[in-house]
Amino acid sequence: MRRADRLFLIIHALRGRRTALQARALAQTLGVSLRTVYRDVADLQLSGVPIEGEAGVGYVLRKGSDIPPLMFTANELEALVVGTRFVRAFAGTQLAESAQSALLKIEAVLPPELRERATRTRIFAPVWRDQYREDFAALIDRLHAAIVGNRVLRLEYRDESGNASTREVEPLCLSFWGGKWTLGAWCRLRQDFRNFRPDRITACVPSDEVFVETDERNLAAYLRAVGVGKLDLG
Repeated sequence: MRRADRLFLIIHALRGRRTALQARALAQTLGVSLRTVYRDVADLQLSGVPIEGEAGVGYVLRKGSDIPPLMFTANELEALVVGTRFVRAFAGTQLAESAQSALLKIEAVLPPELRERATRTRIFAPVWRDQYREDFAALIDRLHAAIVGNRVLRLEYRDESGNASTREVEPLCLSFWGGKWTLGAWCRLRQDFRNFRPDRITACVPSDEVFVETDERNLAAYLRAVGVGKLDLG
């Protein structure tokens, strides 16, 4: 772990606490020695960070102090810009708007040189929305809302061969595969986990029924069933 990241994590761990945090707990969290924690805290105090306390007692941020977040590096900022562009191009409308709004808030507090860097990145994800893409973005929004609200969905679905079926599903997650989305869900018809392609959903109606996830039918169980441990979900 970079020292800058470690210092940030120390401040983050202390922010908002009402009781002192022991140096030993910080050391275990960061995977470093007590001596390293003592040295890092002392350096933060010398640099003006209002940390109170001492070895053997614990540390807190001085009451009323307002610590700004760690500033992004140029590469980190570029990654955020590129990520926002991909969300705008491929996700639902609501998530895309939220991503753009978040980026504007970040850029508003950046120093001029980093704000300029954000506008210079040459990695693009052009947004082209005809009626089909508008409808598809709205579908992604509905699927996402059903996942967040644990709402049972009624789907009219066509498989790869064009065979039509009606399904009641308990939606668990959405995954993007660099060109195609899949909806991970518990299918009540098959009594098993299934992946559904949103571009093959011909009708999607959220019901008023709220499902309750169980150990056998929750996101963790779905991920195990599809062998997602071999993948990097981020």
